[in-house]
Amino acid sequence: MTTDWICKHHSDLGKEQLYAILKLRCEVFIVEQECAYLDIDGQDLEGDTLHLMGWQNDQLVAYARLLDPESHAGDVVIGRVIVAPQARGQSLGHDLMDQALHNIKENWPQEPVFLSAQAHLQSLYAKHGFNAVGEPYFEDNIPHIGMRLNADAQG
Repeated sequence: MTTDWICKHHSDLGKEQLYAILKLRCEVFIVEQECAYLDIDGQDLEGDTLHLMGWQNDQLVAYARLLDPESHAGDVVIGRVIVAPQARGQSLGHDLMDQALHNIKENWPQEPVFLSAQAHLQSLYAKHGFNAVGEPYFEDNIPHIGMRLNADAQG
């Protein structure tokens, strides 16, 4: 199935796109993962935040939020990485990371890239050039590990 990838600055998001993003994040991060936390954290519409969306048949099936380095101590931060349950098994997680890194290179070349990975996804991110940094920790009762993009992978 073809996925249409769109990356938009928060100021260019349509209300339907923002609604689809927040709905998918709520469905997976709060309901599926049974994690009561405030997903709407004030960072979606500030700075130069970018929203990377993967659409199939007018359905949002993959998403990542890219936070600009100026607002985040010099790091581009990849977060809210998600693939919709009905779209899993299509390698969309890898496609999403490829698209995220492409957009980061276009918008913030040579800037360091960081993400906070759910520990069970560490190998997925490692395939895209990320290395674990620091010790594992719990965030909202889910094991996480900080990961930084290897400078060689940034090209």
